[in-house]
Order: sequence, then structure tokens, then C-alpha cells
Amino acid sequence: MRIYVPATWPMLRSMVKNGRLDPIGGTAFALTPGLREAYTSGDDEELEYAAMTQAARASLRLLSVEFGLGEDSTPARRVVVAADLDDVTLRPDLDDGVVRISGGVPMEAVAAVHVDVDEAEYAVRQAAGAVDAADMGDLDAEFLVGEAEDHELAWYDPSEVAFLVELG
Repeated sequence: MRIYVPATWPMLRSMVKNGRLDPIGGTAFALTPGLREAYTSGDDEELEYAAMTQAARASLRLLSVEFGLGEDSTPARRVVVAADLDDVTLRPDLDDGVVRISGGVPMEAVAAVHVDVDEAEYAVRQAAGAVDAADMGDLDAEFLVGEAEDHELAWYDPSEVAFLVELG
């Protein structure tokens, strides 16, 4: 199953160094039966994009925590790691597209890495500070999150990730 793991720049750096990504709580997103039922239309590609978008918003939540802990040197970029794994457990109790994986994601399973470009950093930093309020229905906060989500994530082949981290 193709999964989308929310991450941050330090997690990406660690993945390059250790050869595996350790998702927080084993949480990832995927095109699950529940996600498919939640949409009235859309082909698999569109629904996969919806799962990746959920992972990108979860990356904002991770950034919010890092910034809240004073990790201001963390680049304000959403990171989503797409990987193919077989050992995936559905978590409809959390949300339609949430899955849990056991253990880490080995580099060999990574299909692609999606990362915000430099131009998105201001919007992402603002959105990271507003994502919790947006989840609670604050329209101004939702606007800030939407500004970040208007930036498309850039796609990187797994072979490019070490170079990307080195430049970052």
C-alpha cells in the first residue's frame, strides 16, 4: 500500500543519516476504504492526492510542536514521505485516511519525498502557528493554513534526498 508519512526537515535529515524514517506514533495516511467512501467522486490518483494533503497538514502539526519547543532553526517546510509498505493497519477511529505502521520506513520502501520550496516558508511558518486554531474552526487561522496549502509540494526522487538535505 502506498502511504504518506508526515515529517519535518529534522526527520528527513535523520532518514538520510540512518537509512530509515521513524514516523511519530507510526502514523501515516493512505487511500483507505474509509477515505474512498468520504469522497463522492475522484479516481485513485485524486484520492491519493487527498491522502497526501492530509499528511501535509499533519506535517504542519509536527512543525507547530517543533516551533513551540523553540526549534526556530527548523526550516518551515512541510515534508511528506511517500512509501510502499505491506504491514499497514487501518485507523478509522482517528480519521478516514489514517493508518498505522509498525516500525520505521526503510529507504528502500521510499517512493518519493515531497517538500515545500523556499517560497512557501513564510506561509508555512504562519500556518504552523495557526493549525490548531484552524482545526477548531477559527476562520482566520483556516485562512493562514489555506495560504500554506496553496503551495504545491515539490517532488523528489529518493536518490535526490541526500543532496536535498545537504543543500537545505
